[in-house]
Amino acid sequence: MTTAPTSRPAPSLSDAAEAVDAADTHPLVVAARTLAAEVLRPAALATDRDGVPRSHVDALAAAGLLHHAAATTHGGADAGRSVDRRLHEVLAGACFSTWLVWAQHAPQVARLAGLAAAGRRLPPLAAAVLRGHVLLGAGVSDVRRFPERYVAARRATDGWTLDGELSWVSGWGLNDAVTVEAVDPVALEVVTALVPAGDLDTVPLGLAAVAGSRTERARLDAVQVPDSHVLDTVPLAAWRARDLGVAGDARPHHFGLAATVLEELEAAADPDAHAVARAWRPRIATLRSAAYTLADEVTATGVGGHRLSDRLATKVATLDALGVLTRALLAARSGRGLATDDTAQLHARSALFALVQGQNDDVRHAQLTHLAGLAGAR
Repeated sequence: MTTAPTSRPAPSLSDAAEAVDAADTHPLVVAARTLAAEVLRPAALATDRDGVPRSHVDALAAAGLLHHAAATTHGGADAGRSVDRRLHEVLAGACFSTWLVWAQHAPQVARLAGLAAAGRRLPPLAAAVLRGHVLLGAGVSDVRRFPERYVAARRATDGWTLDGELSWVSGWGLNDAVTVEAVDPVALEVVTALVPAGDLDTVPLGLAAVAGSRTERARLDAVQVPDSHVLDTVPLAAWRARDLGVAGDARPHHFGLAATVLEELEAAADPDAHAVARAWRPRIATLRSAAYTLADEVTATGVGGHRLSDRLATKVATLDALGVLTRALLAARSGRGLATDDTAQLHARSALFALVQGQNDDVRHAQLTHLAGLAGAR
């Protein structure tokens, strides 16, 4: 007699979020929480006004946060996904501008760590990144705009020539190099390369949100990149499929910002602000669990478009919640909330940035469709 195979029960919705909560005991997270409480959060308003200082980057490096994803052989912590998510939550909740500079760098370290683990021989610049000695910027989002606007890559002798404009590079003046993603319009391939910051010319953007992130527009004018500084070359279709696995999700920094605003609502003098926090805290927890569970499913399946409609709905709902919570904090602070020395307006502007950061066509369509539908719900 044969016995029917038994399937393993599906993980509960909260498993992924619980793993992130459990990461609070990890030494890196402990260090990040201390840095957030003692340095980043007290200085957040000044950082927004004056820009992320070099001392913040030095503090991140001293805490091991510039190469937490690198292998221990490079002095890193080989941190897993739950620790990484918790770090994003903690840093974004403390200072959104500092988080953005760090968040441009951290995924590039993970990428280099993967290449090193696969046996790829990396240039000295990449090795310095893996050891936490170099801060990277990132100019990777313009591939989404191909063919209307993008950085063009043209094959040259022993390397590539890059031409075009990067819409966003954060951490300017702090970065030693930038990870640039450019498109070969003939072969329809995306070339990812490390480019020294000195090879780029920049123009300040004058952002109203995350103004302290030192985000500028950068120009590459026939910049020559040797093959040794090219990280990979992938088909454009494969890049877009991978991008679906990133842009469509609500991310840890959304929940880090939400946690900070909830805390400030709970600390408000007005009991009505406490009622807002009580009403919305369970909703944020549900969205966080859903977001992390869905993202883990994408990783498990390897399909960037896996359950994309569910993920987009979760992201739209999360960004909506951030809008509600930051408006509530502003209302609770009354006119004081608009002063430049009040965090209510700072968090509200950060929520606006989150609305457009990492936005592709699918995300924008989901957002605007949702907003149009609100008229009929009133």
